[in-house]
Amino acid sequence: MKKSLTLLFLCIGFGASAQKLEVLTVEKIMRDPKWMGVSPDNIRWSDDSKKIYFTWNPDKAERDELFCISPNNLKPQKVALEERRGMIPSDGKWNKARTLKVYEKNGDIFILNVAAGKSIQLTHTAAHEMNPTFSGNESSVIFTDDYNLYALKLDRGELTQLTNFVKKASDGKKPAKENEQSRWLKTQQLELFDIIRANEKDRQLDSAERSLFKVSKLKEIVLGEKRLSGVQLSPDGRYVTYRLIQPAEGERNTIVPDYVTSSGYTEDIPNRTKVGSPQSTSESFIFDRQRDTVYSINTGDLPGIKDIPKYIKEYPKELEAYKKRDADRLVDVATPYWSPDSKYAVVDVEAKDNKDRWLMQLDAETGKLTLLDRQHDDAWIGGPGTSGFFANGSMGWADNTHFYFQSEASGYSHVYMADMVSRQKKQLTSGKWEVQTLHLSNDKKTFYFTANIEHPGITHFYRIPVTGGVPVKITSMKGGNEVTLSPDEKWLAIHYSYSNKPWELYVQPNKPGAKAIQVTNSVTEEFKSYPWREPEVVSFKNRNGKDIYARLYLPKKADPAKPAVIFVHGAGYLQNVHYWWSTYFREYMFNNMLADNGYTVMDIDYTASSGYGRDIRTGIYRHMGGADLADQVDGVKLLVEKYGVNPKHVGMYGGSYGGFMTLMALFTQPDVFASGAAIRSVTDWAHYNHGYTSNILNEPFTDEKAYRQSSPIYFADGLKGNLLMLHGMVDQNVNFQDIVRLTQKLIELHKENWWLAPYPVEDHGFVQPSSWTDEYKRIYKLFEETLKGK
Repeated sequence: MKKSLTLLFLCIGFGASAQKLEVLTVEKIMRDPKWMGVSPDNIRWSDDSKKIYFTWNPDKAERDELFCISPNNLKPQKVALEERRGMIPSDGKWNKARTLKVYEKNGDIFILNVAAGKSIQLTHTAAHEMNPTFSGNESSVIFTDDYNLYALKLDRGELTQLTNFVKKASDGKKPAKENEQSRWLKTQQLELFDIIRANEKDRQLDSAERSLFKVSKLKEIVLGEKRLSGVQLSPDGRYVTYRLIQPAEGERNTIVPDYVTSSGYTEDIPNRTKVGSPQSTSESFIFDRQRDTVYSINTGDLPGIKDIPKYIKEYPKELEAYKKRDADRLVDVATPYWSPDSKYAVVDVEAKDNKDRWLMQLDAETGKLTLLDRQHDDAWIGGPGTSGFFANGSMGWADNTHFYFQSEASGYSHVYMADMVSRQKKQLTSGKWEVQTLHLSNDKKTFYFTANIEHPGITHFYRIPVTGGVPVKITSMKGGNEVTLSPDEKWLAIHYSYSNKPWELYVQPNKPGAKAIQVTNSVTEEFKSYPWREPEVVSFKNRNGKDIYARLYLPKKADPAKPAVIFVHGAGYLQNVHYWWSTYFREYMFNNMLADNGYTVMDIDYTASSGYGRDIRTGIYRHMGGADLADQVDGVKLLVEKYGVNPKHVGMYGGSYGGFMTLMALFTQPDVFASGAAIRSVTDWAHYNHGYTSNILNEPFTDEKAYRQSSPIYFADGLKGNLLMLHGMVDQNVNFQDIVRLTQKLIELHKENWWLAPYPVEDHGFVQPSSWTDEYKRIYKLFEETLKGK
């Protein structure tokens, strides 16, 4: 290094009073984050809308503590232990009038009377009752115990078992079938002997008498070795729907060795499977309690159920095999959404190959399905509220005949309404923006939602009528607004932040234009003493004509070498170019430090990032390290042409997907990137997990091309610059094996100028400040030594 760390990382004294952060150093910004102040989190309302609870740590205690405020008293108070013990869980189910709420706590069922502010315990057993809800007519509470459904009458406490799921039949044996010989012998005995005839007559009389007193037995439904899931009763109490899951056969889990243990021995941590591993399958059933019969939900008539994925056409042998099999694709059928009057039921059906999502009307009497909506994507189904990977489904009933859902049919995730009578669909929101959260009001007349209408990097809270209309903006602060609506819908608890201001809690009346009042002030004087940059948000056209957004950190005085660093966010499908406080707050501070030392820093929301619609989300299908990396190269071009960066002095760093991207950059674009720091990086996608990877690259044995062109290990021979690899040794997400395999490849290729820094006690997300400090000191040293030369 050209300068000693002592000179580079100027330290200031730490007294008992407020300190000033005059110079940023790795040691300072990578400390325990408590030095910055701890923002409020886990915000929730009490059921009576009188209190807001949140975790907070203004005193830098060992652990965050629970605080509360009320809309009429905004001074935070610590919640006493006695109150915490009596707190009602935030989940549970309301009756239609929202006067009663049933919930589970510690394995027992309770019912809350909101007006009285009191709860009554309905069960008190050693078993674990759960999933309570009201029956359709609200006369009973329905709950599960050991997967079986029970109904508890609220007026007289009568408990009724509704299902009888068992692992095997009661006697465990099937009766032997009679053959012709045994039947002949029985007839002969009756013919020859009076005593046999008399006994047979008595047996028949006994049987007839017993039948007069016989109590009907609940139908036994045998599970065998399958797992039971999603047991649900229709509102009218007639139908029980459930799913049986067949565990995968032949799957093999990875093992993560843990070397630094309390026992002193190396201990193995059982971990996940790898992509392409055998997956479980499921079948959905209906138990008609009225007819006492069980039958399956028929998925054979799903439109396109036999469709062959488009990519298979690139593999002639596999294509012929698909055609010969002529088999239905595997699907999962979710728990039905019943209309309040039980007349209609809708199921969300998802293809196991990730290419289709069907919303189907279920005829519960026959198990037949009728199409309401089909979303097909040659890449994979996803986007906010669509039930795809990285998305929770947002759907339900606005009334007895109108079903709402989200879809990316327009290219962006928007709200739709299906009329069950006319069979027509109506798009309620539209535009080049995404509905990111969706909530139906208590009276079912209004939708509340979060969206990025004004700018991809700004979120606000909006409302529209359920019939559609122009969105009305309720929040007004520029940045990130995460809203928790009070149960009575009169107030907003807003988790708000700006790009250079961490998250704080605000309270606002649920009215457009109302003032949001700040409740917490969490950051320390030391944190506030440094002028944290508000990164400039810029956009540029990539080589494919798409708008790509980036954060830019400009130095007040550029280093004579005109160096630049590209930071790459992780997860792939994640947004980091926005006007709110980043989850990558350490990297944000590190980027400030780099800019202070003469670097130009760019942070790009590359193709695959969230917040920009379907085309950007799926732009990496079958080629990770393709369009996403091209965006980084196009960003460098912008830095060179517009900001005077030296094209020979550009580096890159990032973690997880950002680490993968750094490897691909160093291996496939060595003339663009002189050095890179790859943190906890995927080196070979065939060794990552199934849920994430199979969406984007299909499976290794069906789409080898996709894996070969997407995995850095196949391009390691292209390394010319300087590569620093950093990885936690107990990483249960991207296993340490990944980086070890690449290390061996680099050794066999006789490559130089690469280094591996292992961290023995760290999982995927580092925890120890000492690890963060060591990691970023090495990254800074790499850039200082390789990007500031001639």
